[in-house]
Order: sequence, then C-alpha cells, then structure tokens
Amino acid sequence: MTATIDTDTAWAAFARRDRAFDGRFVVAVHSTHIYCKPSCAARRPRRENVAFLPDAAAARAAGYRACRRCLPDSVARDRAAVIRAAQALADADAPVPLAALAAMAGYAPHHFHRLFRRLTGVTPAALARTHRADRALVALQRAYSVTAAIYDAGYAAPSRFYDDVARFGMTAQAIASGGAGETIRWTIAAAPPGALLCAATARGWCRFAFEDAAALRATFPAATILPGDRSLSARAGALLAAAAADDADASLPEAVRRAALRTRLHDAATSVG
Repeated sequence: MTATIDTDTAWAAFARRDRAFDGRFVVAVHSTHIYCKPSCAARRPRRENVAFLPDAAAARAAGYRACRRCLPDSVARDRAAVIRAAQALADADAPVPLAALAAMAGYAPHHFHRLFRRLTGVTPAALARTHRADRALVALQRAYSVTAAIYDAGYAAPSRFYDDVARFGMTAQAIASGGAGETIRWTIAAAPPGALLCAATARGWCRFAFEDAAALRATFPAATILPGDRSLSARAGALLAAAAADDADASLPEAVRRAALRTRLHDAATSVG
C-alpha cells in the first residue's frame, strides 16, 4: 500500500470504480490470483478477498496475474506516453500536431486525445498554448521589437501571438517594457502542486505561477506591484475551485501537473471573463 492512501480509501475507490485512482495502486484478488485497476468493470469480490498493492510489479512478484478485462499493465504505459507528450510540448519551438504526439506514443489520435485529457485535465492543444505563451513572454522581454518577439517565440501568425499575450492582462508593448504603467496586485493561494501566485492588472488576471512576489517583480520590473486584498484572494480561490474539477492525475510529475493547472486556470479565467 502506498503512503498516500489507506485501505479504507482504496476500498471505497475500488467499490465505486473510480478511474482517478488507476495507477495509484492495484487490487489483488486472493480467490482468483488476478490483479486489477481500481476502475475495473468486473464484479466486486468480498473485501476480505482483496489486497491493495503499490503497482503491477508488486502484484506480479506476489504471484498474481493481470486482469484481461481491465488490462492494469496498460496504466503505466499510458502515463509514460502522456508524460513524454507533455515534455515534447514543453520543449517544442513550433506547434506539434496531435497526430505526431499520438504516433510518438503509439496510439490512435482520438484515443490519445482522450487519454491525455483524462490524465492531465487539459487537451494537448490547451497545454501547448500555455507553453507557447510562456515563450512569448520571454521573447517579449528579450526582443528588440514586438514583431521580432512574434517570430522568436515560434508563431506563424501574429493573430495567435496576440491571442496568447492577452492572458498577461496587458499589451505586448507593456510586457516588453517590463510592465511600465501597469499596477499588478497579487495573492498566494494553496494549490495541490504547491503555493501558487495569482496576479491581476486592471484588465484581468495576468499571471498564474509557482513563484513568489519577488519573482513577479523580476518579470515585470517597471510595474507597480502591490499585495491584493480579500476580494482578489476570493477570486483566486473561486478560479482554483473551478480548475480543480479536472485535476491532473496525482501520479504525474510535478512539472506536468503545474503546467496543466496553470492551463486550466487560464481557461477558467477566460470563461469567467
């Protein structure tokens, strides 16, 4: 049994066939010598006939064989494929088509899209936008002009660049000048992957990042940076609650979970307006 879940929690997840727990443990059935995912669709055995083991390797070492119905060994393969794809999106200098990500993982595109969305809570395209916007921010800070930043960040069209830059709550020119003329208020919120800084300008949210106020000042050195009030904290809490509805699988690497959460927050902020 892992350190993050007890047997009562594991049994409850198994009883309700909770897919969110797939990959966190496997269920070993003494009477059949089979191990399953928590979400397996098969009829539930009696509780006294099951044990909860950390992973498939532990189950096989104990003499159990994989369920042919739920294919528990596929969980590790699915997670590894999503991790590789998420890293490819983080490293890419140009858009990576879904078909290319799926081929890299050895899945059909439509199946991989569903798998990626289920494990991360976001689509590959949405996560790619977050990484692209991060590159746009860096490019604006370094380039001698906005036009140069567009191409330095790997954008094929200015329209997509400006769409992504809109998430920073200020114009591209303001970003390039270090936030000159902008007032940014911030708050720190508790999030599953760590303490999250949420910052906003008069236009709206401008930054969701796992950093502190000093890092925010370094990003926008010419802006006026002030602590937010209770209203800002409440707004940040509401956004986090909305984003938590599609939380990433807790077994994914922290970097993937953080990028996915930032993506969901930006999407939630856009939908709220």
